[in-house]
Amino acid sequence: MGYLLVAACASLAVWLWLTLGQGMFWRTDTRLPARHAPARWPSVAIVVPARDEAEVLPLSLPSLLAQDYPGEARIILVDDGSTDGTGALARRLADAHPGLPLTVLSPGEPGPGWTGKLWALRHGIGHARSGGGSGAHAGARSGHDSATESEPQPAPGSGPHPGPHSRPGPHSPSDPGSVPASCPDSSPAPLRLGGSTPHPAPGSAPDSAPGFKPGPSPAPAPGSAPDSTPGSRPVSSPVPAPDYLLLTDADIAHEPDSLRELVCAATAADLDLVSQMARLRAVSGWERLIVPAFVYFFAQLYPFRWINRPGARTAAAAGGCVLLRTEAAVRAGIPESIRQAVIDDVSLARAVQRTGGRIWLGLAERVDSVRPYTSLADLWRMVSRSAYAQLRHQPPLLAGTVAGLVLVYLVPPAALLAGLGAGRPAVAWAGGLAWLLMAGTYLPMLRYYRQPAGLAPLLPLTALLYLLMTVDSAVQHYRGRGAAWKGRTYARPGDA
Repeated sequence: MGYLLVAACASLAVWLWLTLGQGMFWRTDTRLPARHAPARWPSVAIVVPARDEAEVLPLSLPSLLAQDYPGEARIILVDDGSTDGTGALARRLADAHPGLPLTVLSPGEPGPGWTGKLWALRHGIGHARSGGGSGAHAGARSGHDSATESEPQPAPGSGPHPGPHSRPGPHSPSDPGSVPASCPDSSPAPLRLGGSTPHPAPGSAPDSAPGFKPGPSPAPAPGSAPDSTPGSRPVSSPVPAPDYLLLTDADIAHEPDSLRELVCAATAADLDLVSQMARLRAVSGWERLIVPAFVYFFAQLYPFRWINRPGARTAAAAGGCVLLRTEAAVRAGIPESIRQAVIDDVSLARAVQRTGGRIWLGLAERVDSVRPYTSLADLWRMVSRSAYAQLRHQPPLLAGTVAGLVLVYLVPPAALLAGLGAGRPAVAWAGGLAWLLMAGTYLPMLRYYRQPAGLAPLLPLTALLYLLMTVDSAVQHYRGRGAAWKGRTYARPGDA
């Protein structure tokens, strides 16, 4: 019992430090910063990597097509080897929901040393920067748009694209063709599409930047040119490279003013990267138990307030929604410099910050994931596929993580119950206070996800599940099945 008292007191000390000294990670009021409409609305290319997303695309793509953006914007969906008709479905959705112009690309299988998502982003960003496709000016509403050029597109690491708007900001000269608009701070109700409830999916977990140097782009795979669709409007001339890139996943649905608000925040604060962690689905029993904790653990590792401080050394982003200044992407060599990152969002943020960019990360009000994870097996695969990659595939880090989870999350309830059972009030008090702090810091995240407060005391159970998922991730890695996603398995960086 003496060892348990020491462990309970150590756990209580850790929770006191986490509550007061870890960047107030448990607060959920980090939302888009103060913002106003820019003098000139910068151009934006929305790049959507998609692999076998036919299930969720009808709930997400119409929300992008319907963006109410006063400036020039277009959508580039990159069909990453889908077998379920994702690309064809995207074109049909564009026909049914006229809005921003849509281009569908099919780059083929990833090149050596690339993950599928980053390979898709490479082609989408390269297509946008090369002037492929066409843009829709303020107020324009067109169907899908298909470019006619067939030459491969340069990757972002190949150097800046010349143009007068490489770094727009709040003091950019006014554009006579732009339409100034306000950026209200009011938050609309959660997104609803087709009367259905959003189906958010856990966003990306942290990853470490592999530290690759930008180099020559690999040769594009066959079929990298945009898909052509009968009746689509051909491109008469290339358009300038976009000022910003909105990198958003195929399962992410946006409120109609989402892009407008992101751009307002980026230009008002002169930010190179603005990222929002999409509100994830928490509908089924397993989702309600696991998903809010996913974001809670992420914020504990990467406190938003630390990330958003000027001169901060902590960097992170949420891959489902990233507005990135094109010039910053070129400077950081995105995505070449992170081509092997299994979990790319934190790696992207680190690359931007490392090259002098200013970044911001917070919780979303206008962005929801629509991907369902209805069973424990679905959530288990989602977490275990990348947990060991976050630990850099290092057994000592795995051992430390397991020990830390036991001390911080499992010791408090064990000490409380053991102390009460053995009549050791000191053990019970230490364990009970640590458990109380744990549950108390979890309550704001449960409120953000509109979940009952009764789930807060169950956080130790959720932490135990995450511990088992992390161990399973390591086991699968050493069996050659680690980092597997949608039919692909990725090697550890440096082994590819």
